[in-house]
Amino acid sequence: MAMIEGFRVQNYRALRDVTLGKLSTDKGSEALTPFTVVIGKNGSGKSTLFDAFGFVADCLNRDVETACDDPRRGGFERMRSMGTEDPIKFEIYYREAPNERPITYKLEIQLDKHGRPYVESEFLGQRRLGQQYGRPHPFLRLKRGKGKAWAGNEAVQGEGDEEPTIQVDVKLTDPRQLGIATLGTLKEHPRIKRFRDFLKGWYLSYFHPDAARTVPPAGAQKHLNIHGDNIGNVVQYMQREQGARFKHVLRRIAEKIPGIQSIEAEPTIDKRLALKFNDGAFQDSFYAGQMSDGTLKVFAYLLLMEDPDPPPFIGIEEPENGLYHKLLDSLASELRSHATGKRNASQVFVTTHQPYFVDALEPSEVWVLKKRGDGFSQIQRVSDIVLVQNMVDQGLPLGGLWYSDYLDSE
Repeated sequence: MAMIEGFRVQNYRALRDVTLGKLSTDKGSEALTPFTVVIGKNGSGKSTLFDAFGFVADCLNRDVETACDDPRRGGFERMRSMGTEDPIKFEIYYREAPNERPITYKLEIQLDKHGRPYVESEFLGQRRLGQQYGRPHPFLRLKRGKGKAWAGNEAVQGEGDEEPTIQVDVKLTDPRQLGIATLGTLKEHPRIKRFRDFLKGWYLSYFHPDAARTVPPAGAQKHLNIHGDNIGNVVQYMQREQGARFKHVLRRIAEKIPGIQSIEAEPTIDKRLALKFNDGAFQDSFYAGQMSDGTLKVFAYLLLMEDPDPPPFIGIEEPENGLYHKLLDSLASELRSHATGKRNASQVFVTTHQPYFVDALEPSEVWVLKKRGDGFSQIQRVSDIVLVQNMVDQGLPLGGLWYSDYLDSE
């Protein structure tokens, strides 16, 4: 599966310069794990880091200006770190498969002379076969909407004995659009397309239980949306297209939600699909509109992980909200199992402030965000805190150590 090995954010609110994992220039750093969890106190920057992933995805799916003006962000000037006029910068270092050479994508967002956000620069590149050092060779290099793109699966510039691949001049008509959004639709640029498809497939969860309680209009849908208000449509699709597997999936999910004996999908008179939950204590089943926030949330997460064609990257902010604390260990284990599975796996990124969730994790999977004295955030992998790693090796639970302030100490 494709996996992000490193992610860097600069000049994004409290994230003046924060890096998770390794980048193309980092020889000694370790890559992100398939299951990555960020913890920290309130105000440490967890939500900002989660939104940084969402912002990059929104820049592709919409455009830079629209992504900045989203109500969650409030415009470029509110997003850029205080005290700087530099661009907001992102860097993604990822592999399309374990045996593939890593690819680097860099994006810079700045204001034009009219005060509107636009793409200052964009770069997508990969090292050549056998190249261990030096800068990646580009598939795409743009500055203010102008530059070059290299066609084909290899980006070679005629160095050594290599023959140069085809270069094309690029001039975008809209500086608010990403170059990968346009060129990624063309068959002449397969590498750009693969990265565009990877980024477009990210799933950032903004699940709302009230939305999940609605009975949506008829119409089967293959994938759960970010708000979860199409759960009935997804179940309808599974029921119609997957038959026996659908029943097996519902049984498995019912086994993992305490007190639920079975889950069924029932067509309504107007051909919509209502979900029924049976807890065994009552003769009549409960409908989704009557279920608790926690039950609906667990059901949505488990349904997401049962997707036969799951997103390559799943982000979930504070999954513990509304859940009984004894469910968190099981949920963390399910998310890790999905992220590390050999088939239909997704890389999973989670932010949390719940020690019970962290108890199920390994130090290498956890990063702690802290506020520095200057008000900006810094981040550290917990396995790099020698004392904490030693205590976990002795059998102490990681969440308990966090609760006791071992992870927050300077």
